[in-house]
Amino acid sequence: MSAAITADVALRLGVAALGGLAVGVEREWSAKARGRAPRFAGVRTFLLVGLVGGLAGEFFQSGIPAAGVSLVAGTCALIVCAYVLASRSGEVDGTTEVAAFVVLAAGVLAGIGRLDVASALAAVTALVLVEKSRIHSLVHRIQSEVIEAAARFAVLALVILPILPEGPFGPEPGFRPRELWALVLLFSALSFAGFLALRLAGPERGYGISGLLGGIVSSTLVTLNFSRESRRAPALGRAMALGVVAACTVLPVRVAVLTALIRPSLAAATLPFLAFPFAVGLLACFLMLRRGDPAPAEARTPGNPLRLLAAIQMATAFQVVLYLMSWVRDRFGSPGMFGSAALLGLTDVDALIYSLVKLGTDASLLPTAARALAVGVLANTLLKLVIALSLGRGSFRKAGGLGLAALAVGSAAALAFL
Repeated sequence: MSAAITADVALRLGVAALGGLAVGVEREWSAKARGRAPRFAGVRTFLLVGLVGGLAGEFFQSGIPAAGVSLVAGTCALIVCAYVLASRSGEVDGTTEVAAFVVLAAGVLAGIGRLDVASALAAVTALVLVEKSRIHSLVHRIQSEVIEAAARFAVLALVILPILPEGPFGPEPGFRPRELWALVLLFSALSFAGFLALRLAGPERGYGISGLLGGIVSSTLVTLNFSRESRRAPALGRAMALGVVAACTVLPVRVAVLTALIRPSLAAATLPFLAFPFAVGLLACFLMLRRGDPAPAEARTPGNPLRLLAAIQMATAFQVVLYLMSWVRDRFGSPGMFGSAALLGLTDVDALIYSLVKLGTDASLLPTAARALAVGVLANTLLKLVIALSLGRGSFRKAGGLGLAALAVGSAAALAFL
């Protein structure tokens, strides 16, 4: 056997043994921390289990599969016997035995030359064992309604969504069942994300985080959702208003990034129009955070995390608005590019970006296209202001209205003075 082959075999066996050593150290430390003797295996045993797995893998590589199978089968039998004996004494925890199976498998992988997979498997196993207290704590904090909501959302997304037809059906812009159901899921996911953020960060910052993340997808949907929510939980109105303003502050960033990905020259021309409303939004969020009043304790636990019925109602209303806007456009037309940009920006800023990209290929029309895009952003902000004032209640209407009005003024000022 050459020196190179010997070194390669030694490396593979060394990785197998070190993986077992890492897991074994944690198992022995954990047992001593609880004041008990190591169950079934400690540092040395786990190291040897990993080494046995590595030897079995080497036998497989060397064309002696019977020897490899014998080593693996014998070690598995030993682990099973250890679990049976521990169970008879009243200890039914099988973590150590399962960890031994994983170490054996990682050793075999190392023995056949899959050092990357073997190392990752051993490292992840050791990490999971070390973080067991945090994992148990997280599971204990999860309440039944969270698990139920997650299971229902999985069914709605993985079972119902794929079987719906794509469409479109009917007159323009058409009824698209799958797209509309995806909108329902987006509304429900936003409600669920707000519920989780509320649990983790508290009402004042939880809705702000939820709105900020939701704004990456659609600030209009965030505004519509939180405006409806403010009727159900008026005590959380200021926190929801923060979420809406945060979501709308993300809009200029979304527009700039998406435009830069499609047409960098258009993004550069549009950036001055977007910078001012973005700065105004940041200032509004900062002031709302400083002035935010703590929510009362009874308002801290909302029910029904998914709010599926409300999501269906909002998605239906959104479809009606699409038909209405299409009828208005066909009936009265859209005089001029800026009128078209404002009309399209009311419903879909992304579609406005796509429609202006071709115009942006002509360098002489870049300023016009950039201004038209800014007009669409302003129109979208005004629409959200109308939604917040008409659907919102209490402190949400006041705080959210002021924040959105400030954003609209920022966009209008940029258009007026640039």
